[in-house]
Amino acid sequence: MAESNRRARLDTPRDVRRQLVRRPARDTDRFGVFAEQFARFMGTATFLFYMTVFVVFWLVWNIAAPKDLRFDDYPFIFLTLMLSLQASYAAPLILLAQNRQESRDRVLAEQDRQGDSRAHADMEFLAREMASLRMALGEVATRDYLRSELRSLLSDLEGRSDRAERSEDPDEAAAG
Repeated sequence: MAESNRRARLDTPRDVRRQLVRRPARDTDRFGVFAEQFARFMGTATFLFYMTVFVVFWLVWNIAAPKDLRFDDYPFIFLTLMLSLQASYAAPLILLAQNRQESRDRVLAEQDRQGDSRAHADMEFLAREMASLRMALGEVATRDYLRSELRSLLSDLEGRSDRAERSEDPDEAAAG
């Protein structure tokens, strides 16, 4: 009685059933790679050339061949069926390839966005560092400032030595 009550409740998970026949595992990535290669091939001039040769051969054979060797006697109904079959398989494969490319593009866009945000943060950090260095340099004597100060001191010293020489000359002249 308690067992039937437990199974009737909706909040209790069911017992897991074992499968008698094991399904083969599918490698979706391998199939996706195949779909991409197929879609890439269908977009080439080689594919268009092969399809054109195939259709022309089909038309010529079924028009020019003897009646007993033709395989599409009616107005190319079998050719239409073959092309429709090819299109019905090509469309989902192309969509699968596009979905995989979209997923890759989404991942790349996210990586680009993260890289851009890191670069932006780095630039902001460097700008703050440059501003702090400029402020610190405002308080430190620069090379140009020291040169100008040394030049002014040198000119002061030269001026003093000139005055001292002039003041020594009149004394020597008066003493002599």
